[in-house]
Amino acid sequence: MNNKLKVLLIEDDTIEVMKLNRTVSSLRLHHDINEAKNGEDALEILLKKGQLPDIILLDLNMPKINGIEFLAVLKNDEALKYIPTIVLTTSNNRKDLLECYKLGIAGYILKPLKYEDYVSKIESLLAYWSINELIKR
Repeated sequence: MNNKLKVLLIEDDTIEVMKLNRTVSSLRLHHDINEAKNGEDALEILLKKGQLPDIILLDLNMPKINGIEFLAVLKNDEALKYIPTIVLTTSNNRKDLLECYKLGIAGYILKPLKYEDYVSKIESLLAYWSINELIKR
């Protein structure tokens, strides 16, 4: 049996948020998706620590606190650093990729242009993490 995931999506693009929600709905998945428009909003959600997500889906290019700055803060927090964080981005910049893995991400996925490819990647990502043993807080 697959676990129902609590997912924190950190994404400033409304279209991308709608696309993820549409994908999860079309796949008939029942994961809880919580949204933050940027790293600053995400940190506010996470620092409440009442209901931490199982995984974080993180865009890199955002206002206020970008994805890499967010990762640096997240991975330096003893209570938050173990939350698997998957970068979901359009950036195929090798420097970004290396910096994200250096900071401790669990994966780096490029957003494909074709919707069908996007659905396939999200389906695989959520299936993988829903069968993992995750740290519950």
